[in-house]
Amino acid sequence: MQLVIEATDLPGSSCPPGANFPGYDNIHVAVQRRGAHAGLLGLHPGDATTARWVLDCTATPTPTGLDITGPYVQGRPGARFVYLSWGAVDADGGFDMFRRAKLMWDAVDPATAEAASAAGRITARLGLTDARGNPLCAAVRPPSIEWSA
Repeated sequence: MQLVIEATDLPGSSCPPGANFPGYDNIHVAVQRRGAHAGLLGLHPGDATTARWVLDCTATPTPTGLDITGPYVQGRPGARFVYLSWGAVDADGGFDMFRRAKLMWDAVDPATAEAASAAGRITARLGLTDARGNPLCAAVRPPSIEWSA
């Protein structure tokens, strides 16, 4: 099954300083590979109009619902998620991660998950700017994300 992530409303190329937060410039977002902070897929600048990623996953029926796995799927069964990692990119192309958003699989409606499994594709649509104008972080569940088959 393919997991397609379609993101809009990116926060811009800088994240201003705040309480206990130094601020960052030249920010980018990417999908983080399981077990590898440096394993990034599809690095997009924070001021891009949109960002899109396509992840190949395996969907397995279980007694408690559909479980997904794959190189970019994190977590244990029943608590799977995909990390969108935010970082500052330096002049040499190095990525200094400072924040992550967790797209939570357990928030997908079971009927949507089953339809997506049958179709071979599920799409997650979300905006990547939080209420304060910063890069979206923490666990992301509806209504902040829309899942569709």
